[in-house]
Amino acid sequence: MAKSNRKQALGRGLSALLNDSDNAIESIHDKNADQVIGSIIDLDLEKITTNPFQPRTHFNEEALEELSHSIKEMGVIQPITVRKKGKSFELIAGERRFRASQMAGLETIPAYVRLADDQESLEIALVENIQREDLDPIEIGLSYQRLIEEINLTQDQLSIRVGKKRSTITNYMRLLKLDPIIQTGIRDNFISMGHGRALINIDSPKEQIKLYKIVVKKGLSVRETEALVRKSKDPKTSTASVYQPAYIEQAAKELQGYFDTPVTVTSNGHGQGQLKINFESQEKLQHILNKIKGEL
Repeated sequence: MAKSNRKQALGRGLSALLNDSDNAIESIHDKNADQVIGSIIDLDLEKITTNPFQPRTHFNEEALEELSHSIKEMGVIQPITVRKKGKSFELIAGERRFRASQMAGLETIPAYVRLADDQESLEIALVENIQREDLDPIEIGLSYQRLIEEINLTQDQLSIRVGKKRSTITNYMRLLKLDPIIQTGIRDNFISMGHGRALINIDSPKEQIKLYKIVVKKGLSVRETEALVRKSKDPKTSTASVYQPAYIEQAAKELQGYFDTPVTVTSNGHGQGQLKINFESQEKLQHILNKIKGEL
């Protein structure tokens, strides 16, 4: 009953205020603005436009379908946030809920109404996404960068706004120095943020890409990538040695099949190298030893 009364209280009267073209409410200085700020109403989806400041650049269709199904069953649990702009409403935060509601065939959606200028809209959208949505590391880095450059925040101020350590913010923003090809690799989950942080220590974009291809091809771990980067930066070691001859890769493949466990073979290009045989238990180690003894 309380919910019904609340809707009634915020329904026709507030809706009339928001849609009154003769007395448009778009600023906190406008008449009746105090009645609009902080109100939650059901808005027609067709009256809502998306936010041009949205930091998310792509949406997972499968996740949207799952959210759409949930909305069909349970409704929109948490209101989106909009600002009044002319005769329509501009989305500030909640684009996933907005899109999923459209997919679900809804006509209206609960919305929290704000009066915000472009800068406030940008800041709200960026901070809301950073805190609540599953942005990839590159999108997060871009969001931090925009907050600093367009809202004129220092890293210390940004740290307070988003509740993150300054070092965390710095780590995300450093990823933006990677070659775009590698940034795409992070966004598409070919490599992790940890891999990217290792590769950023290479100054040459060309060398970055060369090592990135090796990391993806060999499925190197973050620690192995860090070792690869250190090796490539060592002036005493030729970066050409990173590429293994065909017989080395063939040997690793044969040994891996024989021992039934991951095997790594590395060479310095002069016939010298190392053989690494992995095992995950004492039983697996004994199995490897028996194989070796049997061969002898």
